[in-house]
Amino acid sequence: MMTEFFSKVFALLFLALVAACSPEEPTPPPREEPVIEVEPTVNIADIDLSNWKVTLPIGNPTEVEPPQILDYSNVEVLKPYMFDDLDEEALVFYTTPGSTTTNTSYSRTELREQMVPGSNRTNWTFAQGGKMTGRLRLSNISTKTNGEEHRTIVMQIHGRLTDAQRDLIGASDNNAPPVVKIYWDEGQIDFRRKILKDTTINDVDILKKDAWKDESHIFDEFVGNEPFDLLIEAKDGYLKVSLNASQEFIFEDIHMKRWGIFENYFKAGNYLQTTDEGSFAEVKYFELDVQH
Repeated sequence: MMTEFFSKVFALLFLALVAACSPEEPTPPPREEPVIEVEPTVNIADIDLSNWKVTLPIGNPTEVEPPQILDYSNVEVLKPYMFDDLDEEALVFYTTPGSTTTNTSYSRTELREQMVPGSNRTNWTFAQGGKMTGRLRLSNISTKTNGEEHRTIVMQIHGRLTDAQRDLIGASDNNAPPVVKIYWDEGQIDFRRKILKDTTINDVDILKKDAWKDESHIFDEFVGNEPFDLLIEAKDGYLKVSLNASQEFIFEDIHMKRWGIFENYFKAGNYLQTTDEGSFAEVKYFELDVQH
């Protein structure tokens, strides 16, 4: 009996010793889920859209703001109006007559600067200053019944009333005139700025749209349907607009000094200046940059 007992004890000790000397099974690492990378829109023209919203010639009208605009090639409502031209490495703005914004009968596919993405309430004054540069071309536009081409606005500095200014003059909204409008017109670049009808006007009536009128300046160079470079620079009492760095208009006068009362924002794109049935315009931007 004792022999059988010791045999069992030795057997158990032997098994324990073997277990202690055997290497442990390695603990498998935690399973890592595969990382799925979402490809963002490839901005072929390398234009930063973080501080822009776009208005379309559809809806009431339809607007697309950041961050949605950053993925523009995947936004269904944008595809017919704002898209990449891979061959020319350009961002295309296409528009036709359709929905309009306040105070105009014309439609657009046009960017509106938003210093705070998603908000129109933060803007800039001439005292703060701003500069916009762009390289673009008018690639296609419809013609009138007389054979002349339609025209479109490709850049603007637009004015804006503060809430206090709006209430002071009893306006229905914060809209103020555009101090700068740049037209493509029959292959020429027509730059228009606002000037006062009466330079002695008081600081209340100056806020009204009818205090101002357009002054037109046409650049000598014919751009046709070829690419061209535009620069708009504004600061306290100063405005500069240049085409292809070959001709520029500079204004340092009472009109620009007194414009300092307004807030402003940049616009760029394609603002078609007709309601003719079947009309259209296509503008391609290769570069667009804003600095403050």
